[in-house]
Amino acid sequence: MNPEELQVTAFEIILNSGNARSMVHEAFNAMREGNFVLAEEKLVESNEEILKAHQAQTDLLQEYASGKEIVVEIIMVHAQDHLMTTMTLREVALEMLELYKKIN
Repeated sequence: MNPEELQVTAFEIILNSGNARSMVHEAFNAMREGNFVLAEEKLVESNEEILKAHQAQTDLLQEYASGKEIVVEIIMVHAQDHLMTTMTLREVALEMLELYKKIN
């Protein structure tokens, strides 16, 4: 994989995980307003974006597993960090949604 292809993959991961992160924050807002249906919808949408980012990551791992050399640049480290923190934030949001439902 050449450096340009790696950067495109990194930006794809960043874009999709960034979209997911925005949707998680929209879900938090909906939770605060007591709109649990909207919160759930936003969390489902966020998962769809995470899956897109995860697919780009999986494609990269498959290339590596097939023997292609992958030179990791700082942008890929950032992309991976962005994806993992977004996935964690979504998991927290799912737990918070259940708590909000119990107190309302």
